[in-house]
Amino acid sequence: MKHAILAAGAALAFTAAAHADPIEGVWIMPSGDKAEAAACEAGYCLTYIDGEHAGKTFGEFAPTEDGKYEGEITDYTKKGKTYSGKGEVEGDTLSVAGCIMGGLICRSKEFARAPESETGAEG
Repeated sequence: MKHAILAAGAALAFTAAAHADPIEGVWIMPSGDKAEAAACEAGYCLTYIDGEHAGKTFGEFAPTEDGKYEGEITDYTKKGKTYSGKGEVEGDTLSVAGCIMGGLICRSKEFARAPESETGAEG
């Protein structure tokens, strides 16, 4: 029985990894720094992996529809000011925008999905 439970747990973990949300993974920012998108309490959080703000979360998003997200963006270059945010994944590109005035004015950046050789994943 114990082995059956362990096997079922391993199968579920493999299935979950095989069906990861499109936003999950390591992304290369325009600056060359890397950020990781991973599941968190808000839904998905973007956290700097390296660079000046390594370890700080700068995006918290909940999925709204396939490949689209809404939440908040924190801009540490503006003393940690938080903006409403949105994100969208298309292929290997993540577009992230911080917005004001109810989304009328947004500033966006595009991140490229990091190759597996740069994510620490074993292949």
